[in-house]
Amino acid sequence: MRFRRKPGNGGFTLIEMVVVISLILILLSIALPMYNQSIIRSKEAKLRYNVSKLNEIIQAYSLDKKKAPQALDDLVQAGYFKFIPDDITGRNDTWVTEPEDPQNAWDQNETGIARVHSGSDAMSSEGTPYSSWTH
Repeated sequence: MRFRRKPGNGGFTLIEMVVVISLILILLSIALPMYNQSIIRSKEAKLRYNVSKLNEIIQAYSLDKKKAPQALDDLVQAGYFKFIPDDITGRNDTWVTEPEDPQNAWDQNETGIARVHSGSDAMSSEGTPYSSWTH
């Protein structure tokens, strides 16, 4: 027995379209927050890496040159970096540098940078400010 379509019954009903669109909207409302959270976690992971790498390179520069860098650009000029990595703000000029302790400085007459941290006052997904991340 074969089923034959009647002429004029070749599409979807309005109810079927509403159900499909509703399901798509429900799935989007679930997926979009997850996607946004994964973007934030990715940026935070990049920040952690950049802070860690910058502080590691500052230490390496200080050990190699027997003096701390005076500015982050010194790390580029000395060949430790091709460019200064971006802060979580998306810019590389928002890093906050912390000076060396003058009593423990390599050169007490010319203190330099001891470490860096983010210049952003925004809060992380962990509830701490990005500016408190030093490692």
